[in-house]
Amino acid sequence: MKMKRLSTILLTAITVFTAGSAFAADAIGLPNVSLTLGGENSPQGLATAIQIVLLLTVLTLAPAILLMMTSFTRLIIVFSLLRQALGVQQAPPNQVLIGLSLFLTFFIMSPALTKINTTALQPYMQGTISQEAAMTGALAPLREFMLKNTREKDMELFLKLSKSETPKVKSDIPTLALIPAFVTSELKTAFQIGFLIYLPFLVIDMVVASVLMSMGMMMLPPVMVSMPFKLMLFVLVDGWYLLVGSLVQSFG
Repeated sequence: MKMKRLSTILLTAITVFTAGSAFAADAIGLPNVSLTLGGENSPQGLATAIQIVLLLTVLTLAPAILLMMTSFTRLIIVFSLLRQALGVQQAPPNQVLIGLSLFLTFFIMSPALTKINTTALQPYMQGTISQEAAMTGALAPLREFMLKNTREKDMELFLKLSKSETPKVKSDIPTLALIPAFVTSELKTAFQIGFLIYLPFLVIDMVVASVLMSMGMMMLPPVMVSMPFKLMLFVLVDGWYLLVGSLVQSFG
């Protein structure tokens, strides 16, 4: 009887879902999309196909571009170190930290994104510049941002590893050397900020551990006692306000 009831419920649900989907498609008027593969002999058709392939490639690399050429790397590492310093493993959850890092990244990168839209995207959409000019115009604001936040020591390292000539001006620095140098600088800066975040919470852990040992409570984990005090300290000093404000202002 249970199997029959379950089969009846599933059949009814599938019927309702199918009917609802068909009704929604007829009511909304969804467009029909079809993809066909075939030979293309005209130069214009071949150029369009190549542009589509390049666009799909850029979309595939978009997450890597977001991670390696923006402020996202520093933000997510600092937030992760903060969570570990507080001693809370899943609060805030990863989705919240990643979402906050993404929105802060868009906020920090808004001047560069505005320049990209003004100097590259809109002229290209209007047909006033070529695709190569649009790519160059879009890359320039990102290079400017990375150059401001890259240490000279890291830049010299990757220029030496690539066996490139020492550039006379910053515009001559190759992008392939600039990106890893920028990421290396971001990693060092993020760990420096994380070290400063760890210090006050480490003091609390040491004090709590000393008090518990003096009271003879050896079996009680110090983390369980110190966590409320660390949370209270972080809330009292308005830690999120100070941390987010300092992170945003740390970018040049």
